[in-house]
Amino acid sequence: MKWGLFSEEKFTSAIAKCNNSSTPEPDKLSWKYLKRCVNDVTCLRKLINIGNTCIELGHWPSHFKVSISIIIPKPNKKSYNSSKAF
Repeated sequence: MKWGLFSEEKFTSAIAKCNNSSTPEPDKLSWKYLKRCVNDVTCLRKLINIGNTCIELGHWPSHFKVSISIIIPKPNKKSYNSSKAF
């Protein structure tokens, strides 16, 4: 699968959809902070450059692959052995 490169429009559009009150990931950066960063054109272009370089090299640093998930149980589900239960 070939990934397309980021553009300023795609990047800002994707960030804008993220919830400001979400919990920070292992990097401790919240979406609210990242939204402020992308309002600065220089910072936005540097972030896009990092992402596009990763795509072009076909290498994603391991710290880009780490996330924390919180499972929120659905009501009336007895078993969570299936992904459909979440």
